[in-house]
Amino acid sequence: MSGQGAGGPAADFYEVMQISRHAEMETIHRVYRIMAGRFHPDNPRTGNTERFLLLRRAYQVLSDPALRAQYDANCQSREEEPLPIFELKEFVDGIAGEANRRLGVLALLYHGRRRNDGKGVSVLDLEKRMGFPREYLNFTLWYLKAKGYVEVEDNSDYGLTAEGVDYLESHSSVNPAICELLTGASACTAPGPIAAERQGAPVALPQIEGEHDPASAPYRVCN
Repeated sequence: MSGQGAGGPAADFYEVMQISRHAEMETIHRVYRIMAGRFHPDNPRTGNTERFLLLRRAYQVLSDPALRAQYDANCQSREEEPLPIFELKEFVDGIAGEANRRLGVLALLYHGRRRNDGKGVSVLDLEKRMGFPREYLNFTLWYLKAKGYVEVEDNSDYGLTAEGVDYLESHSSVNPAICELLTGASACTAPGPIAAERQGAPVALPQIEGEHDPASAPYRVCN
């Protein structure tokens, strides 16, 4: 199975369910029951068919130990590669590139904070995910730390602060590249060429037998 739905945004199943990668099965079942009720198409107030189908697809994979293990293994291999979006000139050239690198670092820490039980991200991991040597990130990290947007944890990893969350979220609605990093291109107000240029090898997900609804479309992001 390929890793991206035709024309659709990339998604991370853990992010879809808003749970940790280390979530126990009871947590997966409980979160699904609550959120499925919220997004079910029959709910007249908060029903959302697209989100419900995506949530169900995520649940089908993460609630099956074998499928989850394969999904995690595929994600792990992807995490050794830079995210294609960081190859765009918006993250490279001039002062604007530096400003976007700051937001890019915050976006990676944001995902780490939400999905990995609040764990920080090492400089080595930032190098891998962004495709920049640490020499390119030293000034970026100095600035973010001086502003109070990030903090250095006991193990020397970088963690996101509440001020960093506010700063990042305030820019996500006006910066298409950062919006893509946080939410996927379809949620951005002006994805334009940013979305068009995003490419990369997909994460192959196992097909669930008998599944024929739009939620079976595969997804590829493992930030």
